[in-house]
Amino acid sequence: MKKDDIFYNAMLARDPRFDGKFFIGVKTTGIYCRPICPAKPKRENVEFFSNHLAAEKAGYRPCLRCRPESAPQSPAWIGKSALVRRAIKMIDKIETLEFNEDQFAELFGVSARHLRRLFIEEVGKTPKQLSFENRLNLSRQLISETALPITEVAFAAGFNSIRRFNDAFKERFKKSPSEIRRKPVKNESTLSIRLAYRPPFDFNGLLHFYRSHAVGQLEWFEGGVMHRIVEVNGKVGQITLSDLPDESCVKLEIDFPDTTALHTIISRVRSLLDLDSDPVIIANVLETDKDMKALLKKHPGIRLPSSWDPFEVVVAAILGQVVSVERGRALVNDLIELAGSDSGLLRDGKSVRLFPTPAQVIKTDLKSLKTTTRRKETLVALSRALINGELSLEPTQDVDSFVEKILSIPGIGPWTASYMALKALRHTDAFPATDLIIARAIAEHPKTKFESFSPWRGYVAALLWREYSHVLKKTRRKK
Repeated sequence: MKKDDIFYNAMLARDPRFDGKFFIGVKTTGIYCRPICPAKPKRENVEFFSNHLAAEKAGYRPCLRCRPESAPQSPAWIGKSALVRRAIKMIDKIETLEFNEDQFAELFGVSARHLRRLFIEEVGKTPKQLSFENRLNLSRQLISETALPITEVAFAAGFNSIRRFNDAFKERFKKSPSEIRRKPVKNESTLSIRLAYRPPFDFNGLLHFYRSHAVGQLEWFEGGVMHRIVEVNGKVGQITLSDLPDESCVKLEIDFPDTTALHTIISRVRSLLDLDSDPVIIANVLETDKDMKALLKKHPGIRLPSSWDPFEVVVAAILGQVVSVERGRALVNDLIELAGSDSGLLRDGKSVRLFPTPAQVIKTDLKSLKTTTRRKETLVALSRALINGELSLEPTQDVDSFVEKILSIPGIGPWTASYMALKALRHTDAFPATDLIIARAIAEHPKTKFESFSPWRGYVAALLWREYSHVLKKTRRKK
């Protein structure tokens, strides 16, 4: 069967596993849709595109019904070069509407002119145009799914001028914001947004991990719901996450005092839950091994757990060295109480403290923290390296360079560096083979060639932790 025929059948079935992996251009209307769109155009009237940018480059405009900008993202499918792919990931994380092309290009060691040329060749748009469209896409999602006033939507998208926002919105979507508005305007403190993913999705596995690694009083769980206190640009709020499997999306409820932080919050939640992962692609590689196929069948839709902030991961990795998960979590909690600042929020009548910043770690007297002097010195050295710009936790950087730099900090060995690359940088090929549980799991599968799972070995690590962490705990209790 030809690839286009597979795409057409997936479109007819509205198969959510293909959501974001291709788009359908409808020749008779000039719009392009997601595979889950209810529209059913005839085969001779459609053509297929590997990403939404290719569809727009061909002259199609986004469908108002299925909203292609709401599909799970797939930066890996966009652009031919690693440089463009890294840059696109970075664009998704930019927090302001203002875009300095020279400063952006410097992040990748190239000139703005060279980066623009690469983008035009591979994507059809400049980095600045792409960043601008991301903001407009966010605004349409907020208008369609929330009761937020249009003015607040414009601010959330980074616009300071309503007239400029209205003009830009109509230019992109061919309709004004008020024409797309579905819900009556209300000044509600909590916003509810749906974030799509490709099934299967192991939401329970993620919750199990985050529950067992809960960060101080900042995270708590009620049944299948996760709550988290978050801080963005000095302001504090709360998010709530729950799974809606019948709709293949996560419900994100946001209670935050500043709507301009919405883009950052949504971006971080997508990383926190690994919502842009493609389980079919990963399964195709892992299922070449009989044992991994059996594990994947037991835990379908495995995702990479991470954290709200990468600094939380690296600190937890240092404090968790050579101690149990419970002891490591207790040490993280002690550090938060010692060095973190007051969030201004209460839980069970007690003030909740925020996770400390690198600057707060350096300024704090860590004598009362019940860990080794060596680990305290490592925490301080790491924090200082981050403040001085000698080290970055930015996920788009070169991973080998990051590992080389982090290993130069006394007290950080290969396991910790590999763990940080996996959890903080979200490098899908990182594989901490010397981890206690991973090493035990490898021994259980002597015939498995783990190097053959590249570039998805990080998901293998997540799968082994998911399967064997419980077994290891039982063994310890027995001893």
